[in-house]
Amino acid sequence: MPLTILTQSAHIAMGLAPVADAFSGTVRSDIFNMKNFSACTFIIIKGVGTTGTSTITVNACDDTSGTNRTAIPFRYRRQSTADTWGAVTTVTTAGFDTTAGSAQLYEIIVDGQELGDTGYQYVELTAIEVVDSPVVGSILWVGKSMQPQNIPATALT
Repeated sequence: MPLTILTQSAHIAMGLAPVADAFSGTVRSDIFNMKNFSACTFIIIKGVGTTGTSTITVNACDDTSGTNRTAIPFRYRRQSTADTWGAVTTVTTAGFDTTAGSAQLYEIIVDGQELGDTGYQYVELTAIEVVDSPVVGSILWVGKSMQPQNIPATALT
């Protein structure tokens, strides 16, 4: 059986590099161009941090600098213990609040069609701190390629 390489069908990029107080204040991921992607997933990695929480939203943007932003609905699920995922939940443009505690993953699922309603082709994740307490974390972005490639083009332009 041939080996399938994830990056041939999906484009993986760093949305926010790991940092000690990753979600302090208002934090935005890099802005990704969805023109070659039918969907994307943001993976929030929430490491050590017992009480810090944030409100998570997803924005469609008109350009790579986010000159204009429009919140869009999305789906998510949370992994709170090693390899145990919760149910997928659909949320409105208001987003959802993360749960206090360490060692969590959040899968934020964005359907590319949601961007079409705005007329924009770029997407970003926003985290607005609710409970001010440091959380070690990062954000990955995974785009579902419409035309898989061995070496995908950048999604940041």
